[in-house]
Amino acid sequence: MALLGHNGAIRKLVQTHFNVRIVDRGAKVTILGEQNAARSAHELLSGMLDAVRKGYSLTLKDFEYALTASPDTAGTTTGELLSAKPAGIRPDVKVRPRTDGQRLYLDTIYAQDITLVTGPAGTGKTFLAMAVAVSALLNRQVRRLVLTRPAVEAGERLGFLPGDLTQKVNPYLRPLYDALYSMVDMDRIGRLIDQEAIEVAPLAFMRGRTLDNAFVILDEAQNTTPEQMMMFLTRLGQSSKMVVTGDVTQIDLPRGFKSGLIDAQETLQGIDGIGMVALTRSDVIRNPLVQKVVSAYEARQLQNKARFEEKIE
Repeated sequence: MALLGHNGAIRKLVQTHFNVRIVDRGAKVTILGEQNAARSAHELLSGMLDAVRKGYSLTLKDFEYALTASPDTAGTTTGELLSAKPAGIRPDVKVRPRTDGQRLYLDTIYAQDITLVTGPAGTGKTFLAMAVAVSALLNRQVRRLVLTRPAVEAGERLGFLPGDLTQKVNPYLRPLYDALYSMVDMDRIGRLIDQEAIEVAPLAFMRGRTLDNAFVILDEAQNTTPEQMMMFLTRLGQSSKMVVTGDVTQIDLPRGFKSGLIDAQETLQGIDGIGMVALTRSDVIRNPLVQKVVSAYEARQLQNKARFEEKIE
């Protein structure tokens, strides 16, 4: 079975995880072991095979993610995790939820008009939102895609920067362009920008507008003020979706300023049409070392918080 790989690494991984033995003769695969374990291994391999039939080239890393995403029910969720890819993305680009948290995030985007998501770097907050947005645009579910972020972390004071407006804001919007270019051919993106079907602009440019029939993404939202966040959210027009992403551990606002993202989470709880998702370090899909870095900083922040509270007491 080609799915198990030629070097035996995938077979060994699955056998060890489920404590089973896999015997394959040509197209026939037999899984030997305790009944529940054998069933789980079968469901995992069936889900992976389904993903392959849909055109995905799976790697050992994909199996590792599938097994760690939901240890008790890895097999039943694997096919869904690996086969859910927004349409319209370049065929060579792998865009799919690889953890339960990422799948919940995508489900929330599809189900709600406004989605607020928080999480550390590497959890796919911006990338997955961009994939859904690009797919919606290319499949004509919306007429335009609007990407925005606070242009300067401490309040968008662009006047102090050298150059014309484009030169001032481009460094802050570059990550959004990078995400776009990683999914769709540059020439096509250029044409869509020229046609104003895609707009990339600093947050200040959203003021006074109504964004109808649009997919709107606000990135780095932890660096908005409550006033900016309210201004942005009230731009939502008819037949539109908004996704607001941010990492509340990376707030660059001046001391004493409350993050608009945190304020929105507190203020908008329980409102129909607004979904909230909190990704964690277990959703980090980068070099495994990134998870360790995130964990180390989280531990340091907890220590600092405990010391601060001791001083107050």
